[in-house]
Amino acid sequence: MLDLMKRQSVDLLIDQFWKNGYLTISRKFGTYLPEPQRMGGFDVDIIARYKKDYAIGITLNEEDLDNPQLKNKIQFLATRQTKSSNKQVLLFVGIPNDLRKKIEFIISTLDENVRKNIKIQFFNHELNSNTKTKKKKTFLN
Repeated sequence: MLDLMKRQSVDLLIDQFWKNGYLTISRKFGTYLPEPQRMGGFDVDIIARYKKDYAIGITLNEEDLDNPQLKNKIQFLATRQTKSSNKQVLLFVGIPNDLRKKIEFIISTLDENVRKNIKIQFFNHELNSNTKTKKKKTFLN
């Protein structure tokens, strides 16, 4: 069930990438796309591209917020740059809406330059227990 929730969270975050014009290069739980490689020892859920700009996507749950390494992970991923042009790589953080306060507090403790490079995507999702398909999805920005 937890794996299904993680998969659905990644799918919802990919929807947000598409709405922002990004093309998915690699993703977790994909059928045709490869899984993204670990960056600095941290798991990444999505890597996407819009023209010459790149973005990284991670999804978080309540367990992740209790991890003491989360702040380091967010800071590390939000300060990534492309190899060739040294452009900043945007970090999308997908998180359930009921954890809004916790993630906003964690991000508020980061440096201003790091915060500028983070885009938080809140979402609500429920699963239909009989069919294991998406029943409702709502995005809050």
